[in-house]
Amino acid sequence: MKIKKTGQAGRSRSKDEWIYGLNPVLEAIRSGREIKSVIISSSRKEKTSVIDNEVTLRGIELRREDNLFFDSRFPKGHQGVAAMVSPRKYSDIDYMLKIPDKRGESPLFLILDCIEDPRNFGAILRAADAGGVHGVVKQPHRSASLGPEAVKASAGASEHISIAMVPNIKHAIKQMREIGLTVIGAEAGSGKTIWDIDLDVPLALVIGSESRGLRKTVREDCDILVSLPMKGRVNSLNVSVAAGIMLFEIMRQREQKKQLA
Repeated sequence: MKIKKTGQAGRSRSKDEWIYGLNPVLEAIRSGREIKSVIISSSRKEKTSVIDNEVTLRGIELRREDNLFFDSRFPKGHQGVAAMVSPRKYSDIDYMLKIPDKRGESPLFLILDCIEDPRNFGAILRAADAGGVHGVVKQPHRSASLGPEAVKASAGASEHISIAMVPNIKHAIKQMREIGLTVIGAEAGSGKTIWDIDLDVPLALVIGSESRGLRKTVREDCDILVSLPMKGRVNSLNVSVAAGIMLFEIMRQREQKKQLA
């Protein structure tokens, strides 16, 4: 392990990028992502031994920097841990669609229709990983990128879930329907709730944007539209919270069916 003290470096001109936060950096290392260097605050004394061990095992350069290095580059919440990494590679959608068969599981995919806030994107990825999603599909237009904010919000889950970037999600929806998946669109105010339908079938769940929900053309391509039942005066949820609730209802139904079989 190489440990060296360096001055404040300039912004990298390469295609490499920063990620920050204890869990995102640790999961990036464990996932096998190419790590150029790991930087830990010289004032941080707690919970660094696990990263020290991981970088030692893999021969990754480790640097110590003062708080100015972190505060001048990253938002609040950086935890005094960062890494310079190679860009995250997106999955091929054809490869992604084969993942459930390889695992012997019923397909569950998540399609994101113009999620623009990177923190929402990251939080959705965190819920998707925990909820057993086999892959997430997004398009580049009007969509948050898998940048440092999204990676931080995912708490490292972004390193472990397949993400496919497609030119147009309508084509991905069509492709999924052709192989037998039921496409469910999350739409506030729709006639059926997530509790009203059988979710123990091959599924793709489509989540719309924070402000507009599903686009009309995407909504029309869905087999079923579902909503979450609401009782409060504020009749809406953050998009990542709504996605998480729906994904865990899918998991609940599927696990219940297994227990009854």
